[in-house]
Amino acid sequence: MSAMSEQTSVAQPIRIAIVDDHPLVREGLAARIATQPDLRVCCEAADPDSALAMIRARRPDLAIVDVALKQGSGLDLVKALSGDGNGPKMLVVSAYDEELFAERMLRAGAHGYVNKQELHGSVLEAIRAVLAGEIYLSPGLAQRLASQAVSGRRSAQGLELLSDRELQIFELIGRGAGTRAIAAQLHLSVHTIESHREHIRAKLNLRNGTELLRRAVLWTLESRA
Repeated sequence: MSAMSEQTSVAQPIRIAIVDDHPLVREGLAARIATQPDLRVCCEAADPDSALAMIRARRPDLAIVDVALKQGSGLDLVKALSGDGNGPKMLVVSAYDEELFAERMLRAGAHGYVNKQELHGSVLEAIRAVLAGEIYLSPGLAQRLASQAVSGRRSAQGLELLSDRELQIFELIGRGAGTRAIAAQLHLSVHTIESHREHIRAKLNLRNGTELLRRAVLWTLESRA
C-alpha cells in the first residue's frame, strides 16, 4: 500500500448508526457526534426492522440503540445484531434505569449503557470507550455489578424478577398496548401473551389486570420523563 493510500485509509471517519424513536434525540446525538472530526453518523432509524436492514446494508462501526423503539424492542435488536457475527459494536443510550436494563443489554451483546439524563457529558466518552474495545458503564453501576459478582448475590426485587420477555411485555403494557397488539408486535400468540401477563402479575404481587396496567403505566411514565 502506498503512503497516499495509507493516508486516505486513516482519514476515513468512523461510521455510526443511531436507532431511536425520538427525532429530537437522534438530532441531539448527531449534533454531539458531529463535533468530532473522526466520527460520522451514516444512518438513522426509529424501529428495529428498519434498523436491522439499514445496519446490515451500511455496516457502521458502532450502533447507538435505545431500549424502547417503535414497533419493537432495542433488546431484541441488540440480540439480532450480536448474532450476526460481523455486526457493529453497540452502545445503548436510554432513559430507562440502567440498574434494570444495563446488565440485560450486556448479556444480549451490547458494549455499554448510558442513561439519557447523563447524555450530554458522557456520550462521547462512552463512544470512545466502546470503540476502543472497552465496556462502558457509569461508575456507580460498575461498582454495584462488581460487588454482586464478588458476593455471588444479586438483588431480586420488583422488576428485576422479570425475564427479558416479561419486561418487554410490561413496558408495552405501560405504553398502552393491549394483549392482541402486543401479540402481533412480538409475533406471539394471544395465549402466550396472556400467560406472560399472569407471570408478571404474580412476580410483582399485583392482584389483577387493573393493578398491572396502573403499575406499568406509572413506571413507563417515570422512566421516560
